[in-house]
Amino acid sequence: MLSTMEKIGKEMKFSFEIREPETKAELEQYYQLHWKILRKPWNQPKGSERDELDNSAMKIIAVENGKVVGCGRGHLNSKEQGQIRYMAVDKKFQRQGIGTELLKTLESKLKNNGAKEIILKAREKAVSLYEKQGYEIFKEGEILFGEIKHFWMRKR
Repeated sequence: MLSTMEKIGKEMKFSFEIREPETKAELEQYYQLHWKILRKPWNQPKGSERDELDNSAMKIIAVENGKVVGCGRGHLNSKEQGQIRYMAVDKKFQRQGIGTELLKTLESKLKNNGAKEIILKAREKAVSLYEKQGYEIFKEGEILFGEIKHFWMRKR
């Protein structure tokens, strides 16, 4: 699935496309952004952005002028349950609709693979983004790195 969006602000105009990584360089940018946004601020080592499901997961990126500015991942937990993980948008591009488009693309891919329910674990500051897209909190998650409160959310 390919999605191209154009955003026009007061003094800026940029366009981005949502798609799967197509090259090794894009895949490396995917991992770099994931680490930079979700791991580095808490002194987590390089490599902590990867896990045992990476090889089989659906990876999605937002690309603007050849640079990966957003990423996310989805996988199936069962025939009917999908999970979205590792959503990240470069700080310069946050609040521009990129996260929403990444989410919609991952949801579509998971539904096309049989998911009837999608779950995710949201950081507290991202809960409102997911609620706007129809997700509901169903239980509290852990506190990551001693300070980041998480909530399990789902959409059916």
